[in-house]
Amino acid sequence: MPKRLAEYRWRDWSRLRPLLHALKTCRYRVRDERYLATEPVDSCLESLRDRIRDQRLLVVIAFNDSETIRWQSRLIQRNVRDVIYVVVDNSSDPVAASEIANYCREQEISHVRLESNPWTGRNPSRSHGLAMNWAWRHLVLPGRPGYFGFIDHDLFPIVPTEPFQPLMSEGLVCHGDLRQVGERWFLWAGFCLFDYRRVCHLPLDFGLDWFAGLDTGGANYEVLYRHIDRMSISQRVIRQFPVWRDRPLRDAYFEWRGDWLHEVGLDVRPELRTAKRKVLLELLSAMNPLLHHQLRAVA
Repeated sequence: MPKRLAEYRWRDWSRLRPLLHALKTCRYRVRDERYLATEPVDSCLESLRDRIRDQRLLVVIAFNDSETIRWQSRLIQRNVRDVIYVVVDNSSDPVAASEIANYCREQEISHVRLESNPWTGRNPSRSHGLAMNWAWRHLVLPGRPGYFGFIDHDLFPIVPTEPFQPLMSEGLVCHGDLRQVGERWFLWAGFCLFDYRRVCHLPLDFGLDWFAGLDTGGANYEVLYRHIDRMSISQRVIRQFPVWRDRPLRDAYFEWRGDWLHEVGLDVRPELRTAKRKVLLELLSAMNPLLHHQLRAVA
């Protein structure tokens, strides 16, 4: 959405930016609403909504990568107790989508395959945010879980962890990894958790607020985050480290995010992607020896 009118400078007004931003926002919303009206390609939404009622729900937005879904689902099954894990597939590659669907079917993992996303290939952040909004509108909102959250498909719990504990024990409305741009802040779309009863009445929007400089999830600033004391949300430790000691961090890196390991799959030089994935599997297997053979079996 556009910035507040008071935030535009005279130079912006001279170039009609407030008007242009408003028009672009309307155009984006029309396109998004058309997509949000679509039905999933393959799922049992009614039964899934019944299943998540009053439960703790983790939704992963999958995209063209069956390996990460296989490894993540195994590790969540082992290290995250009492959650319902749902794969919402935003893949553009039909082969990858088929692999994800088949794996979920074999492992009895709840799975929703989305229609082709209008932003895929044009704007990854908008594509991801629109998939989250579809899940919010069609799954989370009518399903009425007790708590819910979204995670990236390349985020892996490496030890037993309770992601919803801050919401349950501290009475927080939301929890996750903070990102701040100027006076505005939001939760990273790859790890954001919410108390359903505290937000179900709000017109949540997990898209980006590009004109205010906010990435995916930032559109919730006006309706949610600005009403919350940012200091009430404890920031977990995030540490980047290189994949290889003899290469600079910018070439390829991982992130420790509390009890989770983030592959940072999009931020890597293409020619290093396969080698980086091999190191990831070695790390996950080493940290979860009881799952060593299972992780390698599904690689």
